[in-house]
Formats: sequence, C-alpha cells, structure tokens
Amino acid sequence: MSDHYPKEFQTIIDKARSLSRPLRVAVAGADAENILRGLFDAEAEGWVKPILFGNFEKIRDTLEKLGCSDRRYDIQPVADGDSPVQVAIEMINAGKADVLMRGKTQTRDFLMPVLNKANHLIRPDALVTHIELLSVPGYPKLLAISDVTLLINPTPDNRREVAVNMVRVLKAFGVERPNIALLAMVEKPSYHMRDTVEDQTIVRQHQQQPIADCNLVGPIAYDLIISKEAARLKNFDCPYCGEFDGIVVPNLVSGNLLVKVLEHNAGARGCGVLAGARVPIAITSRSDSAEKAYLSLAACAALVKDGVYEN
Repeated sequence: MSDHYPKEFQTIIDKARSLSRPLRVAVAGADAENILRGLFDAEAEGWVKPILFGNFEKIRDTLEKLGCSDRRYDIQPVADGDSPVQVAIEMINAGKADVLMRGKTQTRDFLMPVLNKANHLIRPDALVTHIELLSVPGYPKLLAISDVTLLINPTPDNRREVAVNMVRVLKAFGVERPNIALLAMVEKPSYHMRDTVEDQTIVRQHQQQPIADCNLVGPIAYDLIISKEAARLKNFDCPYCGEFDGIVVPNLVSGNLLVKVLEHNAGARGCGVLAGARVPIAITSRSDSAEKAYLSLAACAALVKDGVYEN
C-alpha cells in the first residue's frame, strides 16, 4: 500500500500502479538490502519484475537476510572485476530489460557506463540531468531540484536544458505549467556574481522565445523560492514565491548540499531519476532507504506511462 508514502507522490504512485505490464528492472549491484526492499514493495504491487545483477553469493545472502531466499528471482551473476552496470545495460540494449537501477555501486562506476556513448543509453541531442524530487515538510507541493550529481559548473545553455528536462519530468507527474526558479544567492543581478547576470539573460530570452511551457524566474534566492512571507518582507513582487515546482541550481555543490540538508536536517523525503536518457534510470544511493528506492522506481514508471521514453 502507498498510504505511508508522502502525499505529494500519490499521482506518481497511481501512474506506476496503472501500467499495463510490469517493468523489467535491472538492478546493477543487487546485494543492496534497502534497495531490494523498495524494489520488492513495487513487485508486490504488480508493476515491477526484478532482474538482479552482481555477485551471486552476495545477492543470495542478501535475499536470505530479507527472508526471500525461497523466492525465484532472475539472478544474473557477474564475475568479480566485471561491471554489473555494463552487463545490465547490455541486457537493456538487447530488449530484455526496461529500467536501469543503481544498487550497491560507486557513483562513478554507475555513471561511466551510462554516459559511455558506445552504450547508446543517452540521446545524442540531450543533456543528461539528475533530477531529485522531494517532499519537504511545510512546503505545499513536490519540489524538483537539479542538477545534483552530474553537472559540476553548468553553462547558461546547460541550465536552459536542465530547465527543459525538469519541465518535461514535472509535466509527466501532472504539473500542468511548472514554476521554475533559477537559484542564486541574491535576486538582483550583480556583475560580481556571474550566475545572477546569466540567470537574468536566460529569463529574458525565455520571455522572448519560451524554452519550455513553464513560468521561469531568476535570479532568485532560496528564501524567496520557498516562502511567500520572505517575498512580502523583501518586497519581492513575484506570484510564484512559495509555489515553485522546480529549482535549477547554479552548480553541483550547491545542488548536492541543498538536497542533503533538506533530507538529513529538514526531514525531506523523495527520490531521484535521470532525465535525458532513452530508457528510465532510477538513481539511488547505497545508503538510501527502501522508500527512496520505491519512489525512484515509481517516478520511472510514471515517465514510462506518460510516454516520455517512446521512440
């Protein structure tokens, strides 16, 4: 049942549970206890079929810990020294799996095969973006933050593409016209802070020729993004303050830090997906909860349901 998950994810979960057939999920490094718990929750609801890649003995030990050793799972043994991510990708490319999911693998070891052009997972005209989706206590809606894994110092063109990816994802989750913020330290452009000037230019260009079906604001500080009261006190005239759906961050450090602070200190709950790939990719950390694994799969399933990965 999904009633213990954040209510902001209900639309996403409903879409996942309405799939016409289960998604075949290739878990790279499947000896990850919490990841498997979330995966098996989705399987119990009928919209996921697990395929487990990695060290056979470690996977069997993990299944035994979970009390699942009597179940029959498709386990694909991977020899020590070989990449379970690469083997999982090859199965996806062969049409035998639908979704790639990170299990117990290092971030770099997971991303390098994904980004390798020879594996054909990335659309040639797309910028791959890690989008984190969070339910933040006290905030009235789901909040998307990007990019928090891949883009170290995104250029203005990169940030435009991140916004486009974010809008596409949010629309698949039922947000008709997302409000997107270009995060900066201050809301007034300053030539001492290059990103603020760049953000102003991006917004002006969007006003002349929209980059996506969204309301785009920037530069804008975090307190104004999250709080109508902060906007009132600062006399910042913007109808979307306190109602933004997504935040495009200026660099990797600020995005990664923002997500971790919200999760570890503010009690935010959520998940991560990669946008810009030709197949769904669920991003989880080795220490993530079963809930986050489940929600990451639900987000992938909702994107499939909405036709994002067609063609």
